[in-house]
Amino acid sequence: MRSAAPIRTAKAGYLAISAAMCVLGVLLMAVPDFSAALLRVVSGVLLILFGGVRLAGYFSRDLYRLAFQYDLVSGILLVLLGGILLVRPGGLVAFLSVIVGIFTLAYGLFKIRIAIDAKRFGLGKWWLILAMAILAAACGLGVLLQPGEGPRLLMVHLGITLLAEGLLHFSTALTAVKIIKHQQPDVLEADYCIESEE
Repeated sequence: MRSAAPIRTAKAGYLAISAAMCVLGVLLMAVPDFSAALLRVVSGVLLILFGGVRLAGYFSRDLYRLAFQYDLVSGILLVLLGGILLVRPGGLVAFLSVIVGIFTLAYGLFKIRIAIDAKRFGLGKWWLILAMAILAAACGLGVLLQPGEGPRLLMVHLGITLLAEGLLHFSTALTAVKIIKHQQPDVLEADYCIESEE
């Protein structure tokens, strides 16, 4: 039997990072003049942590294989982008907006597929994933289509998008990640006895 510790850790990390995204989103909406230098550090660290959590989720092999199925490549990209954000601060808000917009739109579209799969699996809250996925995709698209807005309005839109993405990941982790104590491995291990032929 496989230990449930990796998936339990991945789920807890997913929920914690999702909550942090929600908090950062609300902060940016409430204080659009938030320090750019501090935002750069917080965003870079958050991207690296979320990338690490996504990689851990991908390799945890949860029961339904829904929440983390697209997280290998996105986890690597998030870690790399977080590192770039920490070492190259120039054009922070515009760069961060484009990155968050692209990722939120992509995750929203991926999670729509996950919601359809969750319905097929018989998960009762599949509609919550679908609703949050549509909201997040719309917010991501909105950030990408911003028509040369000022920095304050851009920060508010960025905050709304981060909040929507945090809610999407939070709802997905709560509804689609199933932890059972004695999950069987994907490939059953068997001892083969070779009987000698007489």
